[in-house]
Amino acid sequence: MSTKILTAEQIAEARKEFQFFDADGSGEIGLTEFIELLTVLSPKTKASHVKEGFGLIDKNNDGSIDFDEFLEWWQQSWWEY
Repeated sequence: MSTKILTAEQIAEARKEFQFFDADGSGEIGLTEFIELLTVLSPKTKASHVKEGFGLIDKNNDGSIDFDEFLEWWQQSWWEY
């Protein structure tokens, strides 16, 4: 896993993205919100990979993605836009 140090500006941008996809304002991204996120960011993602991807990001297996989990995923170099 390749990560990089993010600047305060990059973290703020990631927080804006997180809040955008946190449609219910719960402070977490649930599976339904994650599906929407992938639809926007990676429209070619296969439905069969959605739950698997969600599980990889949801490190504590609580059924949702909090900001720390999201930020760790966001900064990974495998996806850039």
